[in-house]
Amino acid sequence: MGARGVLGSRRAQMSVEAAVLLPVLLTLVALLAQPVCVLYTRSVMASAAGELVRLVATTRGSQEDVRAYALRRLAAVPDVSIFHEGGPEAWVVETGGPDDQGGVSVSIEGRVRPLPLLGAIVWALGERDGEGVAVRVEATGEVRSSWVGGSYGEWVGMWG
Repeated sequence: MGARGVLGSRRAQMSVEAAVLLPVLLTLVALLAQPVCVLYTRSVMASAAGELVRLVATTRGSQEDVRAYALRRLAAVPDVSIFHEGGPEAWVVETGGPDDQGGVSVSIEGRVRPLPLLGAIVWALGERDGEGVAVRVEATGEVRSSWVGGSYGEWVGMWG
């Protein structure tokens, strides 16, 4: 066998290896991309929830104002089904407080539709239903420290 025969067989072998290796690599990238998209969404949601806790604790804005503020923060999540599905109207933003002890709670929920066949990991990251996976983030905070006694009305009466 001449030099050309050896080079030709090596090229053919590399083509077969590439034909097997390329789909495997692309599948691995896709398997890793979906959870990364969901984790990005969760991190933006957690950041927005933390900001909402501070907002609700320090202002007396209406529920519509608080939701508008949250939607501006959640606009960082692309409106693509592997990140978030349904657009701005689909976000569920719930706030509570401040209560008598000064506690504030915020929850934000959205939906993600995993990639077909590759979303098995995502199903473990949230509640599964017929429409996809519900991704939910909750945050709580205190308006005032625990060492502060009395109610808000008592403090206002004392100083005002």
